[in-house]
Amino acid sequence: MLNLSVSALRRVLWLDAASGLGMAVAHFGFSDLLSEWLGLPLAWLQVSGVIVCGAALLSGALASRTRPPAAGVRLLAAGNFLWVAASVWAVWGAGLALTTLGAVWVLLQAAFVFGLAELEWAGSRQAQSLAVA
Repeated sequence: MLNLSVSALRRVLWLDAASGLGMAVAHFGFSDLLSEWLGLPLAWLQVSGVIVCGAALLSGALASRTRPPAAGVRLLAAGNFLWVAASVWAVWGAGLALTTLGAVWVLLQAAFVFGLAELEWAGSRQAQSLAVA
C-alpha cells in the first residue's frame, strides 16, 4: 500500500490544479483547433473545460490547506476516477470520430489523471489517519 506524506499529497494536488487549469485554458482558448486535430466535438471540449476548471479549483483549494481534508481529497480522487472512465468510454464507446491523435491524447491524459487519482486516494488515507490521531 502506497503511503503519501501530507507535503507530497499537497504537491500532487498542486500538480492536479496546474495541469487542470492548463487543460481548461487549452479547451477554451483553442477549442476550434483542438476539435479539428482530435476529432472531439466542440461542445465536448467546452463542457469538459468547465468540468476540468471546477476540478482544478477544488484541487487548488485543497492544496492550499496545511492539512487537506481527507473527504475533499477523496471527492477529488473519485471525480478523477470518473473522468478516466468517461475518457475510456469517449474513445471506445461513444461512437465519436476521433482522429488517431485524438484517441492517443484522450488515453494519455486519462492515464495521467489515473495516476493523480491513485496518489490522491493514497494521500487521503494518510490525511484520514492524521485526523484520527
